[in-house]
Amino acid sequence: MLGLILLLQTLTIAVGGPPTSSEYLPLRVADAEGYFAREGLAVTLRTTRAEVGAAEALAQGQADLAATSLEALLRFGPRLEHQRPRLIFGLTAAPPVALLAGTTLEGTVRTLGDLAGLRVGVAAPGAPEHAWFSALLVRAGLRVAQVDLVSLGVRGLVSAIERGDVQAGLVQEPFATRLISEGRAAVLADLRGPDAVRRTLGVSTVNAAVFVRADRRPRDRDLTAFARAVLAAEHLLATASPDRLAARLPRNVVGAPDEFERRLETIRGVYLPDGSVSADQLRESISLIRAHTPLPATVHLPRAEDMLHIGPLRRATESPRD
Repeated sequence: MLGLILLLQTLTIAVGGPPTSSEYLPLRVADAEGYFAREGLAVTLRTTRAEVGAAEALAQGQADLAATSLEALLRFGPRLEHQRPRLIFGLTAAPPVALLAGTTLEGTVRTLGDLAGLRVGVAAPGAPEHAWFSALLVRAGLRVAQVDLVSLGVRGLVSAIERGDVQAGLVQEPFATRLISEGRAAVLADLRGPDAVRRTLGVSTVNAAVFVRADRRPRDRDLTAFARAVLAAEHLLATASPDRLAARLPRNVVGAPDEFERRLETIRGVYLPDGSVSADQLRESISLIRAHTPLPATVHLPRAEDMLHIGPLRRATESPRD
């Protein structure tokens, strides 16, 4: 056993919390199923309270990789030129939420343009979905200042939509699907998956991803092994039953068992195909974030092409694990 441990390449990965986040579930599955070890990696997943913490851990050299949002990375990630981040694996195209209008308003809110002067609920202040919401408003000819944004927490937001306390809200899964299926809400804009993002925004973007620092980048063969393990986990997420997955995942990742089943059913199509991110996707995403989120004056980004390090991912997709 000691010999096996010595042969494994050790990697510490900072993962944005909470543990139940669907965006980073493939990493949890890869760890729980032993996919990392199968690829010769001894991986430690270090969960941070939020995505900001994962970006900071990468900047401070406390992690080899960071699974976090692009927005958090731009705001709190590495700053120095020689530390500049590199994206090695894409997870989601946008924060996987839907902008819903409560049906208690009897159809008075039919489009984004109808939100002017109304109350719109969000789960938390400063969450990544705010930038995407701002972009949606601009496309509808509105500014964020023209709506009344209120932070209510995930469950509080759902209750507020059901009661009619807010006219609309950015709702996460599995709650968005439940509200829609029960006839309690209608979709104004959908960001739950790459295809939905493309239809809604007219462009492809990236939100959650895995990043490394340029000056502390693990060996390419280890990054290929990492990518192969995560791709295997995404395949399992798309095919396995909730009971099968929950049996091996930590309790704090599963959360409430019945809720995990609904969550899994609603996220199967949320991930970027093969973890792939193009320079155009990254460029559009950075432009969207910079237009709607204040970034530190010290942020000087390289070209989108230079922020990508996807050679290891390509090798993983060309030679997947059986």
